[in-house]
Amino acid sequence: MARYLFPMPDSPRLLGPSRISSPVFIAVPHAGRVYPDELGALSRLSNHDLSILEDRHADALVEAALASGHHALVADTARAWIDLNRAEDELDSVWIATKDRALVPTRSTAKVRGGLGVIPTRLAAAGEIWRQPLTAADVQRRIDEHHRPYHHAVREALHQRRQMFGAALLIDLHSMPPVRSEKGESPPHIVIGDLFRRSADPDLVDLVRAECEAAGFVTAYNVPYAGGATLERHSRPAQGLHAIQVEIDRRLYLDSASKEHGAGLPAMMQFVRRLADVLRQALLDQAMPMAAE
Repeated sequence: MARYLFPMPDSPRLLGPSRISSPVFIAVPHAGRVYPDELGALSRLSNHDLSILEDRHADALVEAALASGHHALVADTARAWIDLNRAEDELDSVWIATKDRALVPTRSTAKVRGGLGVIPTRLAAAGEIWRQPLTAADVQRRIDEHHRPYHHAVREALHQRRQMFGAALLIDLHSMPPVRSEKGESPPHIVIGDLFRRSADPDLVDLVRAECEAAGFVTAYNVPYAGGATLERHSRPAQGLHAIQVEIDRRLYLDSASKEHGAGLPAMMQFVRRLADVLRQALLDQAMPMAAE
């Protein structure tokens, strides 16, 4: 299994075999555990406090899929430094210095107002992250060095696969804390998001749901996670570019403290592999009639 590194330190890792044999591509944007030294000087919170933002060890979930011939892009830089599943303009104007600002205009979304924009600014349990407003130059550097290379890699991977197979599908892989149950219902183990049927062919989404249910998981659809900026940016189902967000309850693969690998990790690795394999076969089956025409 080849592992390709981008030229910049702490850049995303492109993992997988030496050749492309699958139209499915997996992205893991929030599992990063690299905390830049500069973050310690700028933040009023410790790395331990900030680790709550991590999709802890979600990168381990792709290992079996890699062995099955799929590729994955894994971001190593901590989400506290920059959130790759937000748009570049999802910036908190309160925490971005406006003098001589050359950034795109800020856009206030619910996530930004909650402190979880492209540069996180606040944690519910610990308060404000930064000691003082960040400079535009600092924010732009984070976008240039981390956000844009990551999304460039996703875009290139999907377009290359569409050219080879006629269609491509992104699994945007996340993990989530336990979701509260509603009205006595069992809380979901997995939440599938497709921007309310805007980011993928519904038949492909139904395959994901069926695979989850066959594995015995309680599954929710678009609630509470419908998908983020990654799906918005990279999905064009009418053009053969599909994207589905998959959120997995961390208790399924982490230990009781939700910090390290747990006993359930091997089974969840195989589940992600089966999911990717089923979607690969579905896309290849779609391509075969077109090739015969």
